[in-house]
Amino acid sequence: MSRRTSRLAPWLGLSVCLCFTVARAQQGDARRAQQRTAVSSSPRLQRAVDEAARAALEKFGAKGFKEQNLAVTVIDVTDPQRSEQASWRGAEPIYPASVVKIFYLAAAHRWLEDGRLKETEELTRALRDMIVDSSNDATHFVVDALTGVSNGAELAPEEMKQWAERRNAVNRYFASLGYPVGPGGLNVNQKPWCEGGPYGRERAFLGPKYENRNKLTTDSTARLVAEIATGRAVSPARSAKMLDLMKRDFSGKSEDPDDQAHGFTALALAPGTRYWSKAGWTSTTRHDAAYLELPTGQRLVIVTYTTDHAKERDIIPTVAGSIIKAVTDKK
Repeated sequence: MSRRTSRLAPWLGLSVCLCFTVARAQQGDARRAQQRTAVSSSPRLQRAVDEAARAALEKFGAKGFKEQNLAVTVIDVTDPQRSEQASWRGAEPIYPASVVKIFYLAAAHRWLEDGRLKETEELTRALRDMIVDSSNDATHFVVDALTGVSNGAELAPEEMKQWAERRNAVNRYFASLGYPVGPGGLNVNQKPWCEGGPYGRERAFLGPKYENRNKLTTDSTARLVAEIATGRAVSPARSAKMLDLMKRDFSGKSEDPDDQAHGFTALALAPGTRYWSKAGWTSTTRHDAAYLELPTGQRLVIVTYTTDHAKERDIIPTVAGSIIKAVTDKK
């Protein structure tokens, strides 16, 4: 063994050990993913979702609101061992705006669990601000930490290829869990931007026609929220930490139409409901991914995405309110 190889040997051993640990963790996640996906379809829940979609389309149809502007998925996790699901265009890939941040949150906790990220005060602050306040700046920090690459001047093609490979780390993680990733599925490799978007390598990574934008389906989003709510995302302890950041207090009033605690699903909720969520909104999208514990005992995940009607803040509560009424109606 050469002197140089001898010096590298301890580091090579550590690298192999870390890769083995990460691989074992991902295999464990994949096994749990098979259990998580055992969600049955429910005719009862499907009727509720279909009726809610039709109600929204009828109410807002005069304003040009059409089927292609809406996607909804509901998962009833009242009995986590026998979850039921129904959806309306639930497999349609849609730009998720800030809802993507819960995917980065889950990935960060997986990385922390594996020792690939260090639980520092600054990372804790960034995760909190990313979810509680929906901070884009905090999300940029988190994405850089997850992938080990950051923005900068344009790169040569081969360097850019390597950069892109690292930036796709979160996609690979969710693919390992059985989420549909790629064309027709989810894409979680971009930072959220305001005021014209990125420059340099981040802009190049979006593609000439922004074809590499983030994409989520309401089905995939509802699955992740359900996993967090039932303690099955990474670990029960880490799920609890994620859920704590998503907690919303919808009591009182807010003058901000984009207040996550008051401006989305909360508008349909009765007093006594417990509410966790991550909303997303742009000039063309308005979404909410909500987990509800109703006063009547039901536990529901309701994910609603709307497009091209971002200023219509009543669409999401119209959908959620109709679903809640149907689920809780004893007649």
